[in-house]
Amino acid sequence: MRTIVSRLIRYKSSLPQTRFVSASSGGRYLSTDSNKVDEPFNVEEAETVHVPPPPTEKLLVLGGNGFVGSHVCKEALDRGLSVSSLSRSGKSSLQESWASRVTWHQGNLLSSDLLKDALDGVTSVISCVGGFGSNSYMYKINGTANINAIRAASEKGVKRFVYISAADFGLANYLLRGYYEGKRAAENELLTRFAYGGIILRPGFIYGTRSVGSMKIPLGVFGSPMEMVLQQAKPLNQLPLVGPLFTPPVNVESVAKVAVRAATDPVFPPGIVDVHGIQRYSQQKSR
Repeated sequence: MRTIVSRLIRYKSSLPQTRFVSASSGGRYLSTDSNKVDEPFNVEEAETVHVPPPPTEKLLVLGGNGFVGSHVCKEALDRGLSVSSLSRSGKSSLQESWASRVTWHQGNLLSSDLLKDALDGVTSVISCVGGFGSNSYMYKINGTANINAIRAASEKGVKRFVYISAADFGLANYLLRGYYEGKRAAENELLTRFAYGGIILRPGFIYGTRSVGSMKIPLGVFGSPMEMVLQQAKPLNQLPLVGPLFTPPVNVESVAKVAVRAATDPVFPPGIVDVHGIQRYSQQKSR
């Protein structure tokens, strides 16, 4: 028994002294070690660094260097997404800080090979591709190019696809037949391929500050007042023939906000969102 006790004493003495330290108002500590007296000590505050989590969503913006596309890229970056863009001209000419954070791809949507490379690892796509010209050209740019993108994204397993289309403008649909026929063909393809993750935005006139070279054109000077007036004139939209001409314009930032949300929010309902829906969703807080 005496041998066991002596071994326990030797084991205890070999352990390091444990000190329970607490700060006092005088900048000293208290210790359970009776052989030590209180000594001053310095407390250094740890610096808190807010590091955002690595982005899990990778967004591809088609036509990201255009008027609407550039705002979509900026909105997505502000939300912490990893953003890439594919367009015919490649890198944006905008001299803004956000542009350096986008991965730029140069390519034509009429060539599927370049598109497939740009889709690697992408979880959602927003297409801002469109254009004007002859009827055949408008159908090709607004229709065929977007249909190619929708099919390639579907084959790559992309979760969600948002297409920036256009509102009906009555008689204008006939005058710009290739434009609207192309848009509607792309819409039909999207609703077929992405029944649960396809969203179509149909804005009317989109206003905001448009950059043309080094010059900035403030379209909001008359776009914003028109939006306020026509929002109150919604019943006029129901008038035959001329009703669509009363569709209110919408801010490009609102379109970008709703597009990014639709591309990343899994509970955002699929289908068509008209200009009034865009205005309503843009006023809601992002999830």
